[in-house]
Amino acid sequence: MKVHFIKSSEKKDIIEELREIYGIEELPFLLIETGKDKIRGFTGSLSKDEISELSKITFIEGIGLYLIRREESLRLSFDATQLLNDQINKSALDVSEEQAIQWLKGNDLDIKCLRGIVVVMFENIPLGCGKSTGERIVNHVPKERRLRK
Repeated sequence: MKVHFIKSSEKKDIIEELREIYGIEELPFLLIETGKDKIRGFTGSLSKDEISELSKITFIEGIGLYLIRREESLRLSFDATQLLNDQINKSALDVSEEQAIQWLKGNDLDIKCLRGIVVVMFENIPLGCGKSTGERIVNHVPKERRLRK
């Protein structure tokens, strides 16, 4: 697996896009792209050279925390919405308790709002990102994080 370290100029572009979409001002992580358009954040003590050497001998797609998926725009992962919650001040959509339960069960929400990526919130708690079609919000909560019956 090829490990791509995101350069500071590219990181600035990513932060600018995150600022426009979510209001996020900083990402205090080493950003690594490891395939499937996933960007991970790493804060450990390994250097870039050590990570590169490690990637030659073992599968390290799981290094760091999965933060962002590159799509038409940048979509925050479920964990990133929690980790960066204090910075999110745009594209947040408050939902009722009933809607929050449906969302956490993996259901889409029939809510009219602007098209694009939104962070679904319940009482200032982020419940993950979804993609709004304008008429409904498509759920992106990972299956392993969903509520069971």
